[in-house]
Amino acid sequence: MNGRIASLGAIEILDSRGNPTLKVIIELHGGTRASASVPSGASTGAHEAVELRDRDLKRYGGKGVRRAIAAVSEIIAPKLIGISATRQRDIDKRLIELDGTKDKSKLGANAILGVSMAVARAAAKSVRQPLYSYLGGIDEHRLPVPMMNVINGGAHADNSLDFQEFMLVPHGAPTFAEALRYGTETFQALKALLRKLGHVTSVGDEGGFAPKLRDNEEACGLIVEAIEMAGFLPGKQVAIALDPAASAFRVGDGYTLSKSGGGPKTSDELIDLYAQWSDLYPIVSIEDGLAENDWEGFRALTAKLGGHIQIVGDDIYVTNSKFIRQGISERTTNAALIKLNQIGTVTETIEAIDQCRSAGWEYIISHRSGETEDPFIADFAVAMGSSQIKAGSLCRSERIAKYNRLLEIEHELGDAAHFASPFLSR
Repeated sequence: MNGRIASLGAIEILDSRGNPTLKVIIELHGGTRASASVPSGASTGAHEAVELRDRDLKRYGGKGVRRAIAAVSEIIAPKLIGISATRQRDIDKRLIELDGTKDKSKLGANAILGVSMAVARAAAKSVRQPLYSYLGGIDEHRLPVPMMNVINGGAHADNSLDFQEFMLVPHGAPTFAEALRYGTETFQALKALLRKLGHVTSVGDEGGFAPKLRDNEEACGLIVEAIEMAGFLPGKQVAIALDPAASAFRVGDGYTLSKSGGGPKTSDELIDLYAQWSDLYPIVSIEDGLAENDWEGFRALTAKLGGHIQIVGDDIYVTNSKFIRQGISERTTNAALIKLNQIGTVTETIEAIDQCRSAGWEYIISHRSGETEDPFIADFAVAMGSSQIKAGSLCRSERIAKYNRLLEIEHELGDAAHFASPFLSR
């Protein structure tokens, strides 16, 4: 009976924005106990799996998760008790069937994912393996290049920036530990620079600064200056990645940069803007440069810049194999963002990654803006051999937890640890 699920339940905890989320707790026969906490996004794709919230306005403004907790304890648990936790694929299939909807809205993607992640962690513990080697095998030893959100805008900050994330990419470091140092020292230099210029250095949801700048482009210039102040070479050692999250400023058939006063733009004009910036700044990656429904615009962006810049789809794919297959077929992007809670189970997430691998695409494991201290995605990134991870900025403990876990993994792997830039061949 050892390794079989003995009990399964959940409690309501708070995420990094102070909103309720789930922590699923599992115990196996033999005494193994494990848990997993579920993140939540603010900028969400229209086709994401759906969280189950209570909608009781007298409690947490309707955002409570007691209904999702009940789904775990009253519906899911009775169907999983006695099953071996090592049967991840079978368990995830059963979760999907129990829900029976396309978007996991009956039981809630938050309830389903919490169980799926907790099962994986418990199984790894039961066979005395770290989570990354249990999910990925003993040959997985690549540490991902971190993409560090250092200036926030869009839906993640109340400021003058339309674009959601301006990120550091310390891809020129020799190890993950050194990449973390490069990023941290640049982050601190940026803080000093912003203070010198009279900007407030408060931070947004993901730990990046949220200054009120003249426009979106000024953020790129400040980051380059901070990279140089920290003693690194822009582009070669530390580059820039953008996540405009363009669905947030999609208006009709075009786009409106209202926060910065940039005015209306067509898809082509927005693409031209990215092209101009790529000539001026060391940009290596653009995520969600167009809106989730602008497939034609994405194809045009990839055709124009995809030969030397990573073009990433997030909201357009929502970690769904169906949409990723379409993107591969139509050459919509050349990379995909991967978020466990967009699709709802570990197995489906791995299937989405397999689609990317088959096409030779890069895939970036990502956190959400509403995070917990759970470092599951750090192990998952190594398990999947991902070349990159988005875990947020260089402050706020729910972000640092992921980076610190990757430091531990690199230490555990020792000489077998591998860290390499995915951008040197572009």
